Amino acid sequence: MMTSLFDQFASPKLIGVSLIFIALMVPLLFPNSLPRWTNNRLTTAQTWMTNQFINYQLMPLNINGHKWALLLTSLALYLISMNLLGLLPYTFTPTTQLSANMGFAMPLWLATVIIGMLNQPTSSLGHLLPEGTPTPLIPILVIIETISLFIRPLALGVRLTANLTAGHLLIHLISMAVFVLLTLMPTVALLTATVLIMLTLLEIAVAMIQAYVFILLLSLYLQENI
Repeated sequence: MMTSLFDQFASPKLIGVSLIFIALMVPLLFPNSLPRWTNNRLTTAQTWMTNQFINYQLMPLNINGHKWALLLTSLALYLISMNLLGLLPYTFTPTTQLSANMGFAMPLWLATVIIGMLNQPTSSLGHLLPEGTPTPLIPILVIIETISLFIRPLALGVRLTANLTAGHLLIHLISMAVFVLLTLMPTVALLTATVLIMLTLLEIAVAMIQAYVFILLLSLYLQENI
């Protein structure tokens, strides 16, 4: 019996209990330090990449936003870990679930809004009305900007979910085509497998880029309110 291709994105269950919470905890199981006096090439490369990410992350922020560097960097590494682990066979990607992504986006977006309202309420409310707006358009623009403000966390969650779901689904479809064509047309199956390998490499890049975009947009929202 044919099953839906989207069943691969359903949270795995054990004795009727969803295991998405265990999947979310998997990146935390990796050791954060190694029992050695000096770093090896891997840890040196990881440290360099983390430092470069922090530098790029703090570029749009002023000095008041630098205190968020640890939180945003930790979240970025966490998202990258989950995105990349989901590309392994027989694994589950929690970031393909909109509910999980909204759990990351909503509290952080709300924190930026609350900080703006507490520290500079005039400037934060001023973003709802562009300067020089004609008087008849003021009510309409305020409503539009308010809706745009509340759509931000949804856009963050949907962007991450849609990109990862589309990539995983395309890899699944092409891999099914490779298995079907392997006995019928081996040459075409080989070419399709080459496309599959290239798509997998692209999906690895997408997994890292989407985590970076998620954090970058959060930092831009933060910059508007500090």
